[in-house]
Amino acid sequence: MPEKRTLQRARRDKRQGKAPTTQAGEFIREEMEHIREGKHGARSARQAIGIGLSKARRSGVGLPPPE
Repeated sequence: MPEKRTLQRARRDKRQGKAPTTQAGEFIREEMEHIREGKHGARSARQAIGIGLSKARRSGVGLPPPE
């Protein structure tokens, strides 16, 4: 589950009319922080991006499905 702060930032971006990728960037940023803090075992930045995008989609950000 994403942190409240991340959800608030993504909603703020949506209200401001920013692109879905910008909204999803908040979730990716959160995942990168988690990797740096050692909270979970994502092995690479690429994996963190995938996890962040997945969380964004589940939270309702209008991203297209993965290829």
